[in-house]
Amino acid sequence: MFQTAIEEKYKDGQIIFEEGSSGDWIYVIESGSVEISKKIDGEKVVFIVLGPGEIIGELGFITKAPRTATATAVGDTTIGIIDPIFFEQEFNKLSAGFQAVLTSLASRLKKTTEAACLIKRTSQEQK
Repeated sequence: MFQTAIEEKYKDGQIIFEEGSSGDWIYVIESGSVEISKKIDGEKVVFIVLGPGEIIGELGFITKAPRTATATAVGDTTIGIIDPIFFEQEFNKLSAGFQAVLTSLASRLKKTTEAACLIKRTSQEQK
């Protein structure tokens, strides 16, 4: 499905990438699970747990923005790192319009994540 440059293995609880870090890589979960979380007012909030075949890290790569969340292995997990040169070449083969759609979707996901964090923060303040 994807051309991976290397494969990495992670143990339960090991961080794959952290919120705020550079988004230089896109990953495919080959086995195990990955928890996607964000710190909100110092508290870890888990958004989703993803499994084999799922892609992570695409938001930072496509938008060239810092990572918006932390990815952590749940149990023993194997991750394939998608060859960034291959991905860039494939992305550049797309029409400018389709590239714009994908970039827009990635940006919207980032804004949605930020909005969800704001809602969580507001609901905590009201308690």
